[in-house]
Amino acid sequence: MTLRLRLLLVLVGIVAAGLVVADVAIYNQLASYLYSRTNQQLADSAQSVYTGLSRCLGPGGPGGGGPEACVQYFHFGAGSTLPAGTYVVLLDSTGSTLVSGFPLTNNSSTAAPSLPSSLPGSTSSATNTQYFSAASVDHSVQYEVLAEPVNGGGTLVLAFPSTDISSTLSELVWLEAVVTVAVVVVLGAMAWWIVRRGLRPLDEMAETAGAIAQGDLTRRVPVDDGNTEVGQLGLALNTMLGNIEHAFDARAASEERLRRFLADASHELRTPLTSIRGYAEMFDRGARDRPEDLATAMRHIRSEADRMSELVSDLLLLARLDRERPLEHERLDLSQVVGAAVDAARVSAPERTITFADPGDVPVEGDASRLRQVADNLLTNAERHTPAGTPIGVRVGRDGPSALLEVHDQGPGIPAGEQERIFEPFHRADASRTRTTGGMGLGLAIVAAITRAHGGTVGVESNGAGGSTFWVRLPLSVPARPDYPAPDYPPPAYPPPAGGPTAFRPAVPGEPGVGGSDNGAGDASTQPLAPAEEGGVDH
Repeated sequence: MTLRLRLLLVLVGIVAAGLVVADVAIYNQLASYLYSRTNQQLADSAQSVYTGLSRCLGPGGPGGGGPEACVQYFHFGAGSTLPAGTYVVLLDSTGSTLVSGFPLTNNSSTAAPSLPSSLPGSTSSATNTQYFSAASVDHSVQYEVLAEPVNGGGTLVLAFPSTDISSTLSELVWLEAVVTVAVVVVLGAMAWWIVRRGLRPLDEMAETAGAIAQGDLTRRVPVDDGNTEVGQLGLALNTMLGNIEHAFDARAASEERLRRFLADASHELRTPLTSIRGYAEMFDRGARDRPEDLATAMRHIRSEADRMSELVSDLLLLARLDRERPLEHERLDLSQVVGAAVDAARVSAPERTITFADPGDVPVEGDASRLRQVADNLLTNAERHTPAGTPIGVRVGRDGPSALLEVHDQGPGIPAGEQERIFEPFHRADASRTRTTGGMGLGLAIVAAITRAHGGTVGVESNGAGGSTFWVRLPLSVPARPDYPAPDYPPPAYPPPAGGPTAFRPAVPGEPGVGGSDNGAGDASTQPLAPAEEGGVDH
């Protein structure tokens, strides 16, 4: 049985029961009123009838002609006001009938009421007036009867036919039945329409659920009125469906990233393995007997093995960070960590001008070796993807509650479409798998993973004039020591880029900036990323 049918049956059943109760109450109330009024009429008429009968039977009355003459005497007291079909009986103290008959009609004796054997004042010792109902001898007529004792002994019986009362009550029953049925039918039809209209959104929800089960996760439940219970249910379902769709999209994106990651990792491992196999075959073909060829083969095999070791180490680090394994946390000075990385970069690339704006102590909580790896990877990325001899600017400072590290270069910039994916593993703005520029595509992914493990964010800004700024924000150590003043220093004056008058400066948060490495230029885009991917950039 459907919900709407159950609701309809319950509603109609309650209304029908209420109408029946009301009909019974009205019937009983009207019957009680009519019978009470009849009994009152009997009481009001009894005295006048008895007075008339007494006058008729008394000296000089028409009763001299016998009891029948009194029955035909229509003007005893209030006799003219009695209803048609009234039956009158006067009994003496022994119960013998003195007068009986229908004073206003010529009904036969079979239409007379069948009286009980015990009546007050005559055949019983009762002295109270009695009211009761009695049927005629032939059961054709129903009477309301009054039996009242009279002075000197005897009983006056006055019976009014209750045919009119029965007829009225019968008509009431039929009227109530017709009205009840009509109301139930009309109400049932209206209730069916209202329930069907009210539950229509549930049908739409079921249809939507079926469509979703078939794979259409874009379907939503139409909500006409969010203030109703069904509307609120629809809103909640739409929210849930949105979350489900987002989760499926995220899962699909994750699976796609995993497939791409496995493909790229396989390629990265296959390349050095192919080289090692080639040099091993060279060794088998006689290089062992030629010292120069043997040295060359061994040198390349060692180089490729080192490259594989570096790749595996980076992959293990990413896996460890993705599993959110805890890092060592100690209070340290970010400017000292970055300064050491800058010094190392100056030694490894003496032809470049690398400036470092050191504001003093910038306290953070973190793993010193991992934060050093962040700075090293950003500097290495800037070196690999910018023309030789172009300057690199590094700045460390405070920005509100955060410590800020910026690495600015004057490379070709990063297209806007690549800035969102640049921190993904193995991602490069250049889709080719060439090794002529860049490394293995894991450097910036490691930067993003380490930054995220420290509760920070990372992003890149790039503009059409060339150059990129990579930035890392980390929470400042709390509480900071009072002897750590927030430095107020101007941006360092970097030397102009070779071949152009454009001023080189670090990006200022909040204005269009530049972001850290590769091909092309695009709109500024700053976005904190989780395990991230590089775009034409790597460690």
